[in-house]
Amino acid sequence: MSETRTPPTARVVVGVSGSPGSLTALGRAADEARHRGAELWPVLTWQAPEGDLAARRFPAAASMVPEWERLARERLVGALRDVFGSTGTGLPGQALVVRGAPGPALVRTADRDDDMLLVGAGGRGRLHRVLRPSVSRYCLAHAGCPVLAVPPSPLQATLAAVHRRNALRLRLDTGHLEREFETAPPDA
Repeated sequence: MSETRTPPTARVVVGVSGSPGSLTALGRAADEARHRGAELWPVLTWQAPEGDLAARRFPAAASMVPEWERLARERLVGALRDVFGSTGTGLPGQALVVRGAPGPALVRTADRDDDMLLVGAGGRGRLHRVLRPSVSRYCLAHAGCPVLAVPPSPLQATLAAVHRRNALRLRLDTGHLEREFETAPPDA
């Protein structure tokens, strides 16, 4: 008598960091999972601040590993609450905290042919691209499953521009507000 195996359920794996771009990707991943009838697997990756080599070389750093993992779990829970209003997604699947570099860890997690991997593709300045490699580019180049790079929301781009102006201590352009008040009809 032969056993019939049920094929593994399709998964939508999404990289989550807690950034606005990753929250946008998490919301989009939930929509994709519902549309496909797939499981949702939010994944937050983490590394020791100075890398795994430093954590192995210095006993004090190695003793911090459980704390860093706890902080990563808290960040994942916070991201789930921000997007879904609770720690549950309302979809089947599993939220994971994975130790390792984000790109390779996400590609290892989305290892099935029927998986789909979603990552945020936020706008990055030249300096940021030099100092930190792009997770979305890594995933697009190395994943064995379809990858969707989710662009940032227009609101996120606006907030980033405001943040840059504040960091440089530049005045915000409020001219458009003044023009709106000039053309607005007076209250009766």
